[in-house]
Amino acid sequence: MDRRDFLHVAALAPMAATARPTGTSGLSAPPPNWARLRRQLAGTLVLPGDAGYDSARRLYNPAYDRIRPGGVAYCASAADVSACLTFARTSGVPVTTRSGGHSYAGWSTGTGLVIDVSRMSSVAYAGGRATIGAGAKLIDVYDRLARHGVSIPAGSCPTVGIGGLTLGGGIGVVSRKYGLTCDTLQSVRVVTADGRTLDCDTARNAGLYWACRGGGGGNFGVAVSFTFRTFTARDITVFFLHWPWAKAGAAVKAWQSWGPSAPDELWSSLQLGRSGGGGLDVAVVGTYVGGRPALDRLLAPLVAKVGRPSSRSARTVPYLDGMKIMGGCGARSTAECRQTPREAFAAKSHLAYSKLPANGVRALVAGVARGGRHSVLLDAMGGAIGRVAPADTAFPHRAALYSVQYYAEGTDRRWLRGLHSDMSPFFGDHAYVNYIDPDLRNWRSAYYGPNAGRLAEVKSTYDPGRLFRLPQGI
Repeated sequence: MDRRDFLHVAALAPMAATARPTGTSGLSAPPPNWARLRRQLAGTLVLPGDAGYDSARRLYNPAYDRIRPGGVAYCASAADVSACLTFARTSGVPVTTRSGGHSYAGWSTGTGLVIDVSRMSSVAYAGGRATIGAGAKLIDVYDRLARHGVSIPAGSCPTVGIGGLTLGGGIGVVSRKYGLTCDTLQSVRVVTADGRTLDCDTARNAGLYWACRGGGGGNFGVAVSFTFRTFTARDITVFFLHWPWAKAGAAVKAWQSWGPSAPDELWSSLQLGRSGGGGLDVAVVGTYVGGRPALDRLLAPLVAKVGRPSSRSARTVPYLDGMKIMGGCGARSTAECRQTPREAFAAKSHLAYSKLPANGVRALVAGVARGGRHSVLLDAMGGAIGRVAPADTAFPHRAALYSVQYYAEGTDRRWLRGLHSDMSPFFGDHAYVNYIDPDLRNWRSAYYGPNAGRLAEVKSTYDPGRLFRLPQGI
C-alpha cells in the first residue's frame, strides 16, 4: 500500500492535555521536585540529559521534534498517573497525556510533564469482553485478540494508541458493520484531576462514561483501561480498484451514492492523490466481511458508473491479515508492523452530511490536481454508525455519509487551508476531533455539535479547576 492507504487512520488523536494549575492562596507554586516524582513512580521518569530522552520526547510526526518536555513519565499503573497529576497540581508544571503519540496538532507533547501510558498495554479476553490498557497499540490489540478468534472495531494505523482512538469515537475499516470503537466500549477506568481512579459505565459515573465515548482525549481525565464488547473475527476480503485521473469526477459522483448506502458488511474509501512526481491517482479501497463472489456483485454498480478500472485486486484473508493490509504492513510480522516510519504531514477534516453537487465535485477534483504532494480520503460511514442516536454518545456525527481527510506531506499547510476553505461551503463546518485541527475557530460546534453543552457540564464536574487544558479543550 502507498502512503495514502497507510494514512487511512480511524482515530489518531491520542489523549492530550495541557495544565497550568493555579493555587487558591495566590502564592507561587514551589519549584518542581522532579527527583521526588521519580521516587514515587513504579514506572520510569525520563528527564532532559537522561539516556533515552530524545527518543522519549518524540511523537509519531517528526514535525514536533522541536518540543522538549520537562519530563516524560512512563506510567506503569493508575497510581503512577495519580502521582503525576498530584505533581502537576502542586508544582504548576503543565501536564500532557500521551497514548500512541499521533495527535495531528502535536498536543500529545508539551513543555511540562508528559504522562505516557504506553506501558499500560495489556490485552486480556474473557467471556466476550476485551480489557485493554490505554497504551496498547492497534496492531497489538488486533494480534492478541486474534488468538481468541475475536476483535473490536478500530482504526488502521498500526501504532495508534487505543486510548486516543476510543475517546474521540473511533472511525475504522469495519465501522459500518460493527460500529465505532466507542460504541463497543462497556466501561472505562479514568484517573481524574483530583487523583481518584474511577470506574465508569452506564451505572457508575455515567456522565464521564458518556463523555469518554467521543468527547476527545485530554479533557476529563487520564483513561488507563477500557473494556470492550468483542465480535467473532471472520475472514475478510480486502480490495483495491484504481482508475486514471480522467475518471476522478465520475468516481466521486458514483462513490458518494454507492459507498455510504452499501450493505453494512462493505466499507470503502475513495482516495484521490497527487504524488511528488506529479502523478494523479483515483482509488477505491475497502473491506468486505464476506467472500469475493458476493463482493464482486456489490462492486458491479460502482464499476458500471465509473468505468472499468485500470487495475483491480481482491483477496480473502484472515481478519488479522486484513487489518495489517489496511494498515500498510500486510506482508510483515506484528513486530515489524510496530516499526512504522515517521513521516511529517499536516491534515484537516470534514464530515459530509450530504452528497457533493456537481460544482462541489469539480472543486474537490481541481483541488487535488493542484501541485504538491497530497491526498483526500472519503471514508464511508452509515450502516451501524448511523443507527446510534447523536446524543447516545458524545460522538455527534451519526448522520454523516462519510468523513473527509485532507493530507499534505511535510508541514506546509497552505494547500490544506485552501482546499478546506473551498470545500466548506459544500461540507459545512463539521470536523472529527480525532483529526484535531489547530486552524479551526469554531471547533466546539465542529467536533461536538449539540453535545458540546453536555460535555462542558461533565468537564465542570470532574475537572472544575481545569487541570487538563488543551488549545481546543472543553
